[in-house]
Amino acid sequence: MSEPHRYLIALGGNVRHHRYGPPESVLVAATEAIDDGMGKVVARSTVIRSAPVGPSARRYANSAILVESKLEPREMLAGLKRLEADFGRRSGGRRWSARTLDCDIVLWSGGTWGDDDLVIPHPLFRERGFVLRPAADIAAQWRDPLSGRTIQQLLFRNRHQGA
Repeated sequence: MSEPHRYLIALGGNVRHHRYGPPESVLVAATEAIDDGMGKVVARSTVIRSAPVGPSARRYANSAILVESKLEPREMLAGLKRLEADFGRRSGGRRWSARTLDCDIVLWSGGTWGDDDLVIPHPLFRERGFVLRPAADIAAQWRDPLSGRTIQQLLFRNRHQGA
């Protein structure tokens, strides 16, 4: 029996859900769904609010979770995409538009992963304070396998550069 993988997953959304309510509640419900079906959520950050990237006018709720799971990266990605669809996200459409739920694999315990559909570490996470701030709450010492820096160091650099 293989050891479980550990995933750092970023969650975000800026649209009210008809069942779960405001974006902050959507993130809580999504975290519970991940814990029920994809792996054990071993840590969760506080929820922060952030300005949108791109055309959306609504502020986002963002959080991060650490998940232990037997799923391989592609299986985890497929599960997260199903969850997004269950919460009302449609494939296609305009990039960075308003959405009920967005789930991204930021890091995983296996280091790097890359294919046509999935790249780990997430290519833009080092530039995004709305990913780094919640991630630092729960995984400050996790090192980016490409830069060798911890999440805390990346957050400091991000803040120092005014991002």
